[in-house]
Amino acid sequence: MTRAPAAPGVTLRSLALYALPALPLAALALPFYVIVPSFYAEALGLSLASVGTALLAIRILDALADPLLGWASDRFNPAMGRRRALMLLATPVTAISAFMVFWPGAGAGIAYLVLWGLGLSLGYTALSLAYTAWGAEISPDYRGRARVVAAREGVTLLGTLLAIALPFAVGLGSGAAGFHGLAAMGVFVLIVLPLASLACVAGVPEPTDRTRERLGMRAGLRHLRANRPFLRLIAAFLLNGIANAIPATLFLYFVADRIGAAALQGPLLFLYFLCGVAGLPLALRCATRFGKHRAWCGAMLVACLVFASAGWLGPGDVVPFALICGATGLLLAFDVALPPAIQADVIDVDTAASGEQRSGLYFALWALATKLALAIAVGVTFPLLDWAGYQPGTGAPTAEAGAALAMLYAWLPIPAKLAAIALMWGFPLDEAAQARLRREIDAGAAPAVVVPRTQL
Repeated sequence: MTRAPAAPGVTLRSLALYALPALPLAALALPFYVIVPSFYAEALGLSLASVGTALLAIRILDALADPLLGWASDRFNPAMGRRRALMLLATPVTAISAFMVFWPGAGAGIAYLVLWGLGLSLGYTALSLAYTAWGAEISPDYRGRARVVAAREGVTLLGTLLAIALPFAVGLGSGAAGFHGLAAMGVFVLIVLPLASLACVAGVPEPTDRTRERLGMRAGLRHLRANRPFLRLIAAFLLNGIANAIPATLFLYFVADRIGAAALQGPLLFLYFLCGVAGLPLALRCATRFGKHRAWCGAMLVACLVFASAGWLGPGDVVPFALICGATGLLLAFDVALPPAIQADVIDVDTAASGEQRSGLYFALWALATKLALAIAVGVTFPLLDWAGYQPGTGAPTAEAGAALAMLYAWLPIPAKLAAIALMWGFPLDEAAQARLRREIDAGAAPAVVVPRTQL
């Protein structure tokens, strides 16, 4: 990964130490959502229905906990700093729970999965909220925030590559009794996550809390509703998240049953995320030149054009699809680096107007939008595929089912991306507006009008 320059006020050492925990956090997320369900069903002999119900219940409880944990993380104010303290508290819960979930004993059942899976899910949520809120507060600078997020997300993509490669390199076929690929991920997270979190907490200063007063619930909700830039951003983020989640949900099916290259599922997925790492310097360069929201809009527009071509692919079109994976991987860098950096800017709108810096709450709502996008993508695509007669794993699909798979994979995401572009193209928070906000926050006075209403 190309080394990002330091953000203003953030040394390269601090930037590197801050990015470290992203590696084990990314390495545990993908196996938990992708490998754990099939492993518990196949290696432990649990029914798919019971495993699916348990994981659904865990995700619902986790989603309900998001705003509560976000609110609590902003109110939690120990001497060492609220972001660092919450990371230290959540890290052992997350690491131990991941180890237990990823390396279950032969007698583990649904109760075991629910107990440790809930611990992993809640621990991961609390740790991620503290971590992302900290990242939004490290640099007050418009461009510096993009660099902080790019460093974190670059390491996140490397962790995702590790999560793709390691379980399958070790192997998943030894059953619950032996040492398998999922257990290897558990050991990795158990060791590396605490070390990375400790290095981050010890080496990265706690950001200054700009809170001037604490808001009650009613006043807090009123300021949240009045934050028009945030409402526009999270609506665009949700739409783009749905657009990205649809092909992500259908990727393995598309490669196996439309392209006819099931053996290349792993390499193509690896190529996609590798290109995501390579695309981060391009995303930063475009954000510097055109502004973060315009650079993101441009990337989404190019993604629409690239995805449109995927709908015409058929059996044997491995090379064209590999080129599409590479191109969309480069564009992934814009999706992971720029929206969270813009989110830090819209938090400034709330801080200036309300007097309370509520990064934890805002990123909790951000996480909730991410989970909602994934749920909507699955809830829309799977019934449509079933209606079209597509049955995965039954051999070559019928012509109608194959065409439906291609259209859903390639063309269904385009309207959602176009709607996100329409919301973000005239976004009012550019570099100059954000600089004015920071001056008002640093001066300790809320502006009478944060952003002209005519621009919203």
